Amino acid sequence: MDAAPTLLKLWLAWSKILIERVITAMEPNFANRTIWTGDNLDILRGLNSETADLIYLDPPFNSNRNYSAPVDSKAAGAAFKDTWTTADLDAMSVGYIADEHPAIACLLSGSGTAHSPGMQSYLTMMAVRLLEMQRILKLTGSIYLHCDPTASHYLKQLMDAVFGWEQFRNEIVWCYSSGGASKRHFSRKHDVLLLYGRERDCVHNVIRVPYATPDVEGRPGFHPEGKMLQDWWTDIGIISTTGSERCGYPTQKPLKLLERIITASSNENDVVLDPFAGCATTCVAAEKLNRQWVGIDLSSESAELVNERLHAEIGGSFHHDCITTRTDVPQRTDIRP
Repeated sequence: MDAAPTLLKLWLAWSKILIERVITAMEPNFANRTIWTGDNLDILRGLNSETADLIYLDPPFNSNRNYSAPVDSKAAGAAFKDTWTTADLDAMSVGYIADEHPAIACLLSGSGTAHSPGMQSYLTMMAVRLLEMQRILKLTGSIYLHCDPTASHYLKQLMDAVFGWEQFRNEIVWCYSSGGASKRHFSRKHDVLLLYGRERDCVHNVIRVPYATPDVEGRPGFHPEGKMLQDWWTDIGIISTTGSERCGYPTQKPLKLLERIITASSNENDVVLDPFAGCATTCVAAEKLNRQWVGIDLSSESAELVNERLHAEIGGSFHHDCITTRTDVPQRTDIRP
């Protein structure tokens, strides 16, 4: 009996299975313009692998403060805690990391010794979520982690451990001048954006900004369209307390900041995910730039705010029926028995 036809049939059958798995893994199990309300860890665990082109997250910073929106603001009712103690350590998360990711477990233990048990608890919370985001991000995707100097040095080590140090792209410093001053130390006037890729070359669209000296554009050797953007950003300020953009969310970021990030690291129709959606600035920016998007937040205010803000930005063509709001935990469809 000739074994060649049998081997060929087996090879074709196996190839079909592999192709089906690849195709299925690339299909999102969520609709464009979806806002989830709930614990983002549960929801992230239910999203299919390799379905997001860009992830931006603005999580708690371990600031040792609790935040809530003013009762007379559009975001009234939105609140989150940013204080962390040993009581917040999730035993299941700690056990999972210790068993599956010993390098991360070592880093977390060291942060508890070098800094505090609160820092260890905070980083553990971040670690289990970043591991899910690493899975959800496409191989050509990018992730921006927004933080400040409180924990940026620890978070960079964590990102190295989750995504691989070789996938580090930039530490972007977002500078601003508004806010209070200190007589005990230099005033702290910047946030940090940690940019990592997944595995392959990620999307990077060149952004140009005006020269600091306006008349430089006429000099020989200077491009008339402006200089290429560098890794320190001084041209986007924080939202003033009386600014028309402000909706009352405690840690709201400027729309221009998210528009820049999305423009630089995604293309039209790409999928943008924000697992700490807050007042939905990422969702609004993605919609304006013709990207698909999905957001997650503990507060149901995010779903209402994205409707209100997009209606104000885009007009009557955008209404509540355009958005899918969900409170369930999604079921992955990319896992085969």
